[in-house]
Amino acid sequence: MMTNERYSAVPSTDKEVDIINIKGIEEIGYVQQDSILLNCLTPEETAQCRHGLYFQDGERRVDYVLTYQVKKPSSSRARRHSSRFTDNALTRSLRRTRPQARSAKPDPEPGPQETSADHHEDDKRFRREEFEGNLREMGLELEKDEDGKTPGVGFVKIHAPWNVLCREAEFMKLKMPTRKVYEVKQSSSVMEKINTFISKVTDPLHPNVEENRIENVKHLSHPFSREKQHLFDLSDRDSFFDSKTRSSIVFEVLKRTKCTKSKFSMGITSLLGSGAYLAAYPLHDGDIDGENVEPNDRKLLYEEWASYSVFYKYQPVGLIRKYFGEKIGLYFAWLGVYTQMLIPASLVGVFVFLYGCVTVDDDIPSMEICDSRRNITMCPLCDRVCSYWTLNSACGTARASHLFDNPATVFFSIFMALWAAFFMEHWKRRQMRLNYEWDLTGFEEEEEAQKDHPRAEYEFRVMQKSLKKEHKAQKRPTGESSVKKWKQTVHSVMRGQKMSEKEKLTCRDRCPAYMTNIVMMLLMIGVTFAIVFGVILYRISTKAALHMSSNPTTRSNVRLTVKTTAAIINLVVILILDEVYGAVARWLTALEVPKTDKSFEERLIFKTFILKFVNAFTPIIYIAFFRGRLVGRPGSYLYVFESYRMEECAHGGCLMELCIQLSITMLGKQLIQNNLFEIGIPKLKKLIRYIKSKRSAFQEEEREKKLQRYETDFFLEPFAGLTPEYMEMSEFIQFGFVTLFVASFPLAPLFALLNNIIEIRLDAKKFVAELRRPVAARAKDIGIWYNILRGVAKIAVIVNAFVISFTSDFIPRLVYQYMFSPDGSMHGFVNHTLSYFNVSHFQNGTAPLEPEILGFSVDICRYKDYREPPWSPTPYEVSKQFWAVLAARLAFVIVFQNVVMLMSDVVDWIIPDIPKDISVQIHKEKILMMDLFMKEEQGKLQVLDNLTVDGEKENSSAHSPQLRPRAVSHTQSNSF
Repeated sequence: MMTNERYSAVPSTDKEVDIINIKGIEEIGYVQQDSILLNCLTPEETAQCRHGLYFQDGERRVDYVLTYQVKKPSSSRARRHSSRFTDNALTRSLRRTRPQARSAKPDPEPGPQETSADHHEDDKRFRREEFEGNLREMGLELEKDEDGKTPGVGFVKIHAPWNVLCREAEFMKLKMPTRKVYEVKQSSSVMEKINTFISKVTDPLHPNVEENRIENVKHLSHPFSREKQHLFDLSDRDSFFDSKTRSSIVFEVLKRTKCTKSKFSMGITSLLGSGAYLAAYPLHDGDIDGENVEPNDRKLLYEEWASYSVFYKYQPVGLIRKYFGEKIGLYFAWLGVYTQMLIPASLVGVFVFLYGCVTVDDDIPSMEICDSRRNITMCPLCDRVCSYWTLNSACGTARASHLFDNPATVFFSIFMALWAAFFMEHWKRRQMRLNYEWDLTGFEEEEEAQKDHPRAEYEFRVMQKSLKKEHKAQKRPTGESSVKKWKQTVHSVMRGQKMSEKEKLTCRDRCPAYMTNIVMMLLMIGVTFAIVFGVILYRISTKAALHMSSNPTTRSNVRLTVKTTAAIINLVVILILDEVYGAVARWLTALEVPKTDKSFEERLIFKTFILKFVNAFTPIIYIAFFRGRLVGRPGSYLYVFESYRMEECAHGGCLMELCIQLSITMLGKQLIQNNLFEIGIPKLKKLIRYIKSKRSAFQEEEREKKLQRYETDFFLEPFAGLTPEYMEMSEFIQFGFVTLFVASFPLAPLFALLNNIIEIRLDAKKFVAELRRPVAARAKDIGIWYNILRGVAKIAVIVNAFVISFTSDFIPRLVYQYMFSPDGSMHGFVNHTLSYFNVSHFQNGTAPLEPEILGFSVDICRYKDYREPPWSPTPYEVSKQFWAVLAARLAFVIVFQNVVMLMSDVVDWIIPDIPKDISVQIHKEKILMMDLFMKEEQGKLQVLDNLTVDGEKENSSAHSPQLRPRAVSHTQSNSF
């Protein structure tokens, strides 16, 4: 292999053949022309080769692709090897000698910038050549293509031969199906009949794929071992390891392989970060459309999963896992379970909303507010420009509030709390079933072994730290202790060991990053609070400005206009800050330099969760729990900056305004952020990549001849991980809307269901057609997201308790009906909640400019609060009704929270995490595996016994009469 000869002039022919490493090269000789090798292939193999899924020989499949930048050669260097696929070792060696030739005869024309750029490109090429040589030493087979139709981009195609696949599968402890099959035990006869009936009814909802067919037999799986290959069915070696497994094996080899001849070791992640390679990705199985497209898993996924015409069908989760891996399969399985569970929640939410619509005409408080005969004069809503108004003008708001603020809301809140508990338990059982079906049981040890691979950024920081130490070692200090430390550092350097391999980042190294994280997080949260406060000032000032309008229509719709525009402003701010906070969270996480990808992902999720939760729910929390409670009273209002009076809730309460804010935010985020951004941004990025690659001049050529598979996949969007998908779909954005404030918006589950139906197919199309194929990653659960969702479900119980108790009028109505009502009915409730104010007690400069706008002089006005009247001995002090209602509200929060959480815990306790049939099958697998090994050991013992018997027979035959003279002569010879 090419090791120390990297800077040699011209390697020998033997090394050239070794570097090329083409299967069958010894038989066909040194290949100089494409046509010579293509003539050795059948037409089918040639078609496969041209399609880009196989090497030039048409037999070895491309398992992984590395891309790198190729500088445009000048006219004098246009001659090159005519092969498009093989990289001639002689040509590479000549290219390596050119810098030496330039040093002997320097060219006076190039400037220092050009020389520096050439040196940088040569350094990248040397790193690539060393890395590719090390890959060949690991057993991988490589093939290059620098003359493709993608200008400026070279491709390295990687193939893993059988011996490498077996070796790595054993290292990775991949569970593979053995020859042993066993019958899957069915449930009891009654349950079997029920399951059969359900499967027949839902048969039209299942996709037409093989993976969804229920089989009564299952192959026994066992971690692959080269010593136990006889246990596995290796009749078809080409299909034993599927494309997903092959690419993951190659990726593991890439992660372990290092460039060791540079000053510090560099892996594939470091090479990608430094620009030595542009991209690294596995290939898709084939095309999804077009004429004469061969059947493949990608095409099947596009037809049965990514098409909007199959929106009513279940997802082919098994096929998704087979093509993309367990981690992505679990994500879409979770999304499917979540969407299915939204169906009953949506039905109940619609029922609650319809109940409010049906009973709105029978609601006594709304009837009293809308009764024009009750001429109740209300106090002004703002200073000076606002005047007195009659209560019946709030009739529309009161009737609309009843749609969401009715006795059914309490039932729906309890139902949704139990629904969240059922959803979590149902997902745990579904997850366990998938772990059994996908052979993921006992995966913890493998996961712990894989998560310690350091990231490129971590290696780079360690390298910088080592460089500083090495630079420090070169300077001999003064002082006995300092000299001793200096000698130790020099000794470690002189031993020839990599300091970067021994070094690690300590808490002291990360302390500045931690302090930056804390400060920036507090700053971002402060920015959110400041923006919410700005929207509050906008509502106050806009309301005052609209009340000054001379247009009666404008003055009558002040509340609706202010509510709607403020909600839209909040939505726009949330959308903008979501993008900003996502970038800030990633930047802060990168500052910490986590060692592993798992640690990076968890820290990124935590920061993004905090920032986006505060961003999305701060305006909602303000409306639900603070607005209308920090107002004061007429004659003694609270002011901001001594000029802005804090805003009040409408007489129907703040629940209607909370509903408007929730609906606009939820629908806006789903339509704009989750759907339009997902469709538009990937297409825009793809267009930019096309423009940057200058492919527009080659459109005619592309029409004449199709791009290779690896070239087509290069222009797809890189896979950025599953974190954005979870952040937009679940936790606090949608799952929070569905659970946290569901008491104020019963239609939230319905809108979430409609969004998810579209979102599933949108994500499916993105994964299948618009993204590069991600490397398959094994996982047995959804990770930290389950804990986040469980925490949100617990918080939702408390939030809904406070919404029902403090935001709605449910508790004040109960208190009035059972404590203060003379006849036990709701008649007189509105008058009970209104306090009296003497208009002569207004502060100077706050009285209305038009006091007789209603046509009569006002002496007493009403406002919503529980306070003593002005003729009381303690005027305007809180009344006993206030304390009774407050005590009832706090008691309701305590009772509601404990009862609902107790019911949730009961649900959690009753439903087992592991289905009974799955636990039985897992136990059965262990017994069968033990029996299989026992039989194998018995077979080995029997072979040894047979060998022993044969040996004894040979020994007995040695004592026969024909052989005795020889023995005697032998003895005699020894005696001599």
